[in-house]
Amino acid sequence: MERHWHRRAPRFVLFAVLFAVAAGFVVMGLWNWLMPALFGLRQITFWQALGVLLLSKLLLGGFHGHHGPRGHWRGRMTERWEKMTPEEREKLRETMRHGCGPFGGPEAGEPSGV
Repeated sequence: MERHWHRRAPRFVLFAVLFAVAAGFVVMGLWNWLMPALFGLRQITFWQALGVLLLSKLLLGGFHGHHGPRGHWRGRMTERWEKMTPEEREKLRETMRHGCGPFGGPEAGEPSGV
């Protein structure tokens, strides 16, 4: 199957370009519809919209693939938690209580963080 990549590559590039063009027009349309009315900003061109899209992807999303639940931080933390001994878990809870405030709700006799 991998030996036919050269046949699929042009189709992939075409779909990537079409997706980028469509996303650019969507970002441009939404920006030009909302931002001037809400915040008094200027309207933007298609190329500026692509720049905004690229910048937001770099700052917020990155260019990494999604590798299922184990690639997410919550999955990694769950895996680490499961490998801990009960003593290590209690030590982590104590660290969280002192470093980040109450962990798991207010303790008896403590004020309720109003």
